[in-house]
Amino acid sequence: MQNQLDNILKQAVDSGAVANVAGVVCNAEGDLYHGAFGSSGVGDDTMTVETVTAIMSMTKAITGAAAMQLVEQQRLELDAPAGQICPYLGEVGVLEGYDQDGNPRLRAPASPVTLRNLLTHTSGFVYDSWNPDMARYLADTNTPGIISLQKAALQVPLMFDPGERWEYGIGIDWAGQMIESVTGQKLGAYFEEHLTGPLGMTDTAFTPTDSMASRLSTMMARQSDGSLAPMPPLTNADGPAPEFEMGGGGLLSTASDYARFLRMILRRGELDGARVLAPETVKEMATNHIGDLRVQKLYTTNEAMTGDAEFFPGAEKSWGLTFQINEEAVFTGRPAGALMWAGLTNCYYWIDAINDVAGVFITQLLPFADARALTAYYDMETAVYDHLRERSA
Repeated sequence: MQNQLDNILKQAVDSGAVANVAGVVCNAEGDLYHGAFGSSGVGDDTMTVETVTAIMSMTKAITGAAAMQLVEQQRLELDAPAGQICPYLGEVGVLEGYDQDGNPRLRAPASPVTLRNLLTHTSGFVYDSWNPDMARYLADTNTPGIISLQKAALQVPLMFDPGERWEYGIGIDWAGQMIESVTGQKLGAYFEEHLTGPLGMTDTAFTPTDSMASRLSTMMARQSDGSLAPMPPLTNADGPAPEFEMGGGGLLSTASDYARFLRMILRRGELDGARVLAPETVKEMATNHIGDLRVQKLYTTNEAMTGDAEFFPGAEKSWGLTFQINEEAVFTGRPAGALMWAGLTNCYYWIDAINDVAGVFITQLLPFADARALTAYYDMETAVYDHLRERSA
């Protein structure tokens, strides 16, 4: 498997699909594969599994695990009104349209927002990158986007009633705010004490250590001619100081570190003697929590940031407590019931407890859902399942 995966990742770089890539495949007992190719743009310029990257929405699973620790402790409840913890969530309205003067027209939601809604993207909070109504609202009201890290970016209306449908959005950023409210800690400090620290994820943080900063990869952008070019950081260093830590997408990490989180999930909440979640909690996180609703394709409103996005089109997909669940087997060989998600910078992971295997594919490339990068990830996952079938034959 080592040679086959090396060839896939190396070919992704050599062909110009990505400028750099790091991959780790693991099971409950340890890493089965790790490899990295291309230029990180820093230091000795060589990508490794220890290169620090912006993992964007791969942050969500970590925030979800932290929230579920507090559910275990009965400090948070999945189905209580979230406004009991964060007052804005009890006041938020649903955007119905605009009045004749162009002002937003809001109404009260049919039911209160809950933590379960926030963790499953059924709250009504959405991303402007895929929702034109939210994009218009931000523009018309001069409200900053979530990547600004300004609290005003969180105080936006719902686009639908909680529980009405699935639509990807900033709900898990609000889950992060709930964690901060009940613990009295900044989100990163809570992670370090209760989750990433115990798991030995020493290169995972919202603010990089000096060591992490020296290994931080350059971000690349796909150009109109298909080539790749460096791009500036997503956040403006000269802009306003960050007002919150983005539980939905703010972490820096490495492929090596993130694989430790995946192994914890495979091991049902424990790694190297550190138990961070109860086995029954991990099982609950991996269960469909949106009933008959299904994950839908996301259509871009901002082509510089993302393309249209859907994994395994045509296959039914539900959502657990921060993970997408494929409800049927998919073409890579992954069985029904496995978990996955991604990060805006074309980072992808999956977790398959049935076959005791998980993997992470990390690069630093915009826009999201880049066809060539996604194909390389699918090729990596497919090769893993080919290997598992050959081994069991």
